[in-house]
Amino acid sequence: MKTQIAAIAVLGLLTAACATTTTAPRRQFDDIPIPTGLEYQPDRSVMIESPAVRAGQLVYRGRLEPLSLVDVMRAFLDSNGWQAVSRTSSPSDSWLMYVKDGKALEVHIYEKLWHTYLTINASEVVPPAPAAAGAPVEPTDGAAQAAQAGASPPSTAGTAMPSQSSGNPTPKAK
Repeated sequence: MKTQIAAIAVLGLLTAACATTTTAPRRQFDDIPIPTGLEYQPDRSVMIESPAVRAGQLVYRGRLEPLSLVDVMRAFLDSNGWQAVSRTSSPSDSWLMYVKDGKALEVHIYEKLWHTYLTINASEVVPPAPAAAGAPVEPTDGAAQAAQAGASPPSTAGTAMPSQSSGNPTPKAK
């Protein structure tokens, strides 16, 4: 009897733990609001991150009216400082294009048999990390090297320059 009660208790705890541990997707882009009523689709989404660029395609689905979702997304993005570039609609799809501070955003809203999908394609340039104090700075050209050394830039007065022919710049016919 005790083993049956223990088994039921363990089974109940496992079931309750599975029911309450829902993992919300991490916020890949903090300034792109996502309306409530949509579920993140990690198996259809992808994020690419490098030291210079962050880009991703984030897919959400829900049981919302597509046209009202378009209106909500427009209102959310406009209120968060995104600038509308274009809007394209067909009877089954809507695309919204936005930009903001070096970021690009494409919102695609469409409906399938049971669900409405929100696909967000976003990219942004990651600002470079500030140089550490005391780190050596490498010059990019000869003039900068000479300026750092306290000398004048190298002179090209005695250097032979390639000759340029006068007249018609087009190639000669054979």
